[in-house]
Amino acid sequence: MGSIRFDKVDKVFGPNTGGVKVLDNINLEIGEREFVAIVGPSGCGKTTCLRMAAGFEAPSAGLVSVSGRPVTAPGPDRAVVFQQFALFPWKTVRQNIELGLRNKKLPTGERADLVAGALKLMNLEGHAEAFPHQLSGGMQQRVAIARAYVLDPEVLLMDEPFGALDAQTRVVMQEELVRLARVNPRTVLFITHAVEEAVYLADRVAVMTRRPCRIKEVLDIRKIRQAENWDKHARIEDVMDLESFVHLRTQIWKSLREEKVANVV
Repeated sequence: MGSIRFDKVDKVFGPNTGGVKVLDNINLEIGEREFVAIVGPSGCGKTTCLRMAAGFEAPSAGLVSVSGRPVTAPGPDRAVVFQQFALFPWKTVRQNIELGLRNKKLPTGERADLVAGALKLMNLEGHAEAFPHQLSGGMQQRVAIARAYVLDPEVLLMDEPFGALDAQTRVVMQEELVRLARVNPRTVLFITHAVEEAVYLADRVAVMTRRPCRIKEVLDIRKIRQAENWDKHARIEDVMDLESFVHLRTQIWKSLREEKVANVV
């Protein structure tokens, strides 16, 4: 499985001497099968980090690598799940999930087996021939996640994947992602504005400053979870009132608020 590393990464949009500096000396390492969430003020550069790991953007300085290999372009070792579901409306669920496999020119039988496995993984067997407009938002995002998983990537890059969902569906999808992490673990870089979501899902949470963005602190949720005997696979309503959960949520909120207030002042 993959690892992700940001080593002294800067990003400037525009000329290096007169452009807008978005990222400043970002250093972060995400280990194999580790789930790391990034939170920070709006527009600070969270998604830019993800886009560099995906190979959509190049750093202005420093190095972004996956499994020890410098990232220079998108690749099959990484799959991206966006906030907008990005499904082809004229294709069925099965056809949307199969698309990446077709691009890899896999034989028909192998494609069928892999798609069947992805449909089962995401509890979509009964919707294989449905079109996106016939599905709820949560179901459409299940399809998008299945399309990523079917490619068997080393790394999942998730850019606010539940941001377009209503509150109840969002909770269901958070719990679904916890289930997936148990049955089919992947290295995950997860961007979110929702602090509770980050604390519930992640092994570690990286808090970013306002622009130019730096990593302000990294909280080891996994260590606290183990110390407090907090079941990672519990439903969110069973953990959100735990003292450790409340403390982490409050700590992150205070850290983000400091950045927001400083930016306004």
